[in-house]
Amino acid sequence: MEQHSRTDAYTDRYAARAAGMVPSEIRALFAMAARPEVVSLAGGMPYVSALPLDAVGEMVGELVAGKGADVLQYGSAQGDERLREHICEVMSLEGVQASADDVVVTVGAQQALDLITKIFVDPGDVILAEAPSYVGALGTFASYQADVVHVPLDNAGLIPSALRETLARLRREGRSVKFLYSVPTFQNPAGVTLTTARRAQILEICAEYDVLVVEDNPYGLLGFEGEPMRALRADDPDRVIYLGSFSKTIASGLRVGWVLAPHAVRAKLVLAAESAILCPSNFSQFAVREYLATQPWREQIKDFRELYRARRDAMLDSLEQLMPDGCTWTRPNGGFFVWVTLPEGLDAKAMAPRAIAERVAYVPGTGFFADGTGHRHMRLSYCFPEPGRIREGVRRLAGVVEDEIRLRDIFGEAVTDGSTGFQAPGPDVV
Repeated sequence: MEQHSRTDAYTDRYAARAAGMVPSEIRALFAMAARPEVVSLAGGMPYVSALPLDAVGEMVGELVAGKGADVLQYGSAQGDERLREHICEVMSLEGVQASADDVVVTVGAQQALDLITKIFVDPGDVILAEAPSYVGALGTFASYQADVVHVPLDNAGLIPSALRETLARLRREGRSVKFLYSVPTFQNPAGVTLTTARRAQILEICAEYDVLVVEDNPYGLLGFEGEPMRALRADDPDRVIYLGSFSKTIASGLRVGWVLAPHAVRAKLVLAAESAILCPSNFSQFAVREYLATQPWREQIKDFRELYRARRDAMLDSLEQLMPDGCTWTRPNGGFFVWVTLPEGLDAKAMAPRAIAERVAYVPGTGFFADGTGHRHMRLSYCFPEPGRIREGVRRLAGVVEDEIRLRDIFGEAVTDGSTGFQAPGPDVV
């Protein structure tokens, strides 16, 4: 039988929206980064081995044995009610007061993003997103043919003056902004956190321009200093749609997330969820519900925080000791990621294959910008490798960067987009 060439024979049949569906640069790295000889500083995989796996396994076995007829059955599109009550308890740690009736359980926070975009965004509508922004969100927005307009970050998070200027410009152009998408706490990929004062400013500006806020908060309980930050949703329940996930605080393989939305929006989300999946997995929901009801989950989160703090410290210390002059990076107070800026003339995307050849992997910054800029940046993840592996990975990476600097100095600067995508703190930092 004649085989098709590598050209997609179905191109003319796809819907227009499929043109925005392109492979994630992170996913493309996984096959190479998974090789045992490669130190992966790429994927943001939680260290699930730190869970008490024996106790969790026993809990799941008892759950199936005792309630299998319910656990293995269809459920509600909105999600299990008792789980939704537990979710409200979790959100209360960030100052959010909510009713379980306004929570929709989803297949991870990624499905929540898809549902929100589906019900709000028409092709050509504007979505504001931080620069840089979470690659999974950008993929979803592209699949619904949204026009993503970036607003820059600095070390204190989204810059209020830049947000105001962007909204004013779009208003003059007569363009509709459907929502601002933000990861305000321990941001993915930059690792920075929106300060308390700026949170109030961002909400004030969005109220002035009548813009909804989608607050994506998977890392909020994984801070290394003090109590959790107060969520944006806690201070504006009518304007902020909150996304949460158990992928980072329990286990990513369970794929349990949620949306907290105003009541009318919640109703639309349930209808959208029914059309997409009928209902989220009852098995996963019951497992999370049982875990929250019977296991010391708050203590486990503290254990995760200490584990990730030690790995963050290993990465920052290694960067300080080993990376060549001209490199800069963020200093996260929680979460999983460090954002590195390379010296002028270096291109992290072009350098990635050479890094793999030296047995270290990272994610180039271009994947975190809707327009493909960000060539001088890379995201490093410290959540999964042990501290010794992190130090070895940074040592290998520093050698690759040093080689790139030598090549630049010999042959001249590489062609890059010239943008940083991340601004140094200016006078408005608070």
